[in-house]
Amino acid sequence: MSKLIMAQENKRIMGGPDKIFGVSNLAKKRIAEIGKDNVVNSTIGALLDDEGNLIVLSSVVDVLKDLAPKDYAEYAPIAGTPEYIDTVKKAVFGNYNPKGYVEACATPGGTGAIRNAIQNYTKRGDTVLTSDWHWSPYGTIAAEIERRLETYTLFDKEQKFNDSSFDEKLNQILKAQDETVVIINTPAHNPTGYTFTLEDWDKVNRSLKNAAKNKDKKITLLVDIAYLDFSGDADQYRAFFSKLEDFPDNILVLIAFSASKGYTLYGMRCGAILCMTPNKDIADEFKMVATFSSRASWSNGTRASMVVLSRIFADKALLSKVTEERNEYLSMLIKRGNIFMHAAKECNLTTCPFDSGFFITIPCKNADQIGEELQKSNIFVIPIGDGIRISIASISEEACSYIPAKIAAAVSKY
Repeated sequence: MSKLIMAQENKRIMGGPDKIFGVSNLAKKRIAEIGKDNVVNSTIGALLDDEGNLIVLSSVVDVLKDLAPKDYAEYAPIAGTPEYIDTVKKAVFGNYNPKGYVEACATPGGTGAIRNAIQNYTKRGDTVLTSDWHWSPYGTIAAEIERRLETYTLFDKEQKFNDSSFDEKLNQILKAQDETVVIINTPAHNPTGYTFTLEDWDKVNRSLKNAAKNKDKKITLLVDIAYLDFSGDADQYRAFFSKLEDFPDNILVLIAFSASKGYTLYGMRCGAILCMTPNKDIADEFKMVATFSSRASWSNGTRASMVVLSRIFADKALLSKVTEERNEYLSMLIKRGNIFMHAAKECNLTTCPFDSGFFITIPCKNADQIGEELQKSNIFVIPIGDGIRISIASISEEACSYIPAKIAAAVSKY
């Protein structure tokens, strides 16, 4: 849309088609024409079985089926039920015991957490920092509340975390403004599957602390852990939490939690924003502003999903059942990733550094043309800037074994 009629632009750029849903719709159309067995639809950011059916944890469904009307019809408190707030802390940290003060506020999925973090810890016109490879709605969320997204280069020439680019961009932003939000999506980064190592975190922390030596500057580190429970060993992939402590008061750590992936509650929009701080006053302030923003936007969250998670964590046997069932699908996802990466190596297909999660990204020029070329072979991928994203979460092991060669052939044409 070139010009709005009644609506106000408010510094936003709107009207363009959503690329992910656009390609996904093309895949669905092709499936309707020739059958799903003949199409590889790697556009979907949800876990599917090898037949293309959405995976929903049966142990979670059993809890849903047992809800009474008051469990889903009654309003939830704005910040979430007390039981849910306690549950979220357990779901996020697992066996790790964070230092200092931890507060939480319910949000509609991780998206709500990201929105409220940017809203409360930057001003209109401010710039927010994340990596060049990133989940595209970060930019949409920032633009909607009149902020701007800036990126650093995630990987250096050796395909390791580019700490110099991170440091440079952070300092550029803080020269122009007194506060910023830094978004890091880990583990199992969307869209690359990269997981920040403990050494990476040391480099991040060094940059943050150096920038924060100027006490007039305020930095909010927002860690988006959407794929935490589909990364690998629960304790191993939570080890980085120890790196989020011992910051000065002008660095605040926030965590965006989502139940969409780990509990397959995609459509119930269940999430939370949490803070970690050694300062009680800052924790209390967080609770106040997070609750205020919730009331001013979506009012309150879905009680049913809060009740479901709370009941799971209140029953050790049930939690064990959910964890065991999830781990079965985690093993399936890990196997798909290993098969894809092995096949990519066999055909010399370069990928971004991959560790775990739902996605693998192939860096390449002319991504749109490559995507269209693959569609001729009934393979649907998402072009994202200078690369294409493959959802191994939504395709079979067989597809993971043969599409790398198809992708390599398409890349070689352009």
